[in-house]
Amino acid sequence: MCQITKKSYAGSLESSDVLVQISPNPGKGLEIDLKSTVKRQFGSAILATANEVLREFEVSDALISIDDKGALDCTIRARVSAAVCRAAELTDYHWRVD
Repeated sequence: MCQITKKSYAGSLESSDVLVQISPNPGKGLEIDLKSTVKRQFGSAILATANEVLREFEVSDALISIDDKGALDCTIRARVSAAVCRAAELTDYHWRVD
């Protein structure tokens, strides 16, 4: 189980990128706020990707803010993973290569 212990960020607000912010939310579960220029078309896919990454890391309590500027799925996955690793202070994570 991965415990979020501090606030962290990954990504940027540049076009085709996504800014992910994550912070502790002890005992309150996962809360995700999504802002996206393509929310109407891809909002459910963006949330599905974020939730999949959070499940893989076994994150159960966190506040997550996703500000998407048209990022590809692989970029969303990388940014959520990086934010989780930073917030949980993980140093031994082995990045996936698909």
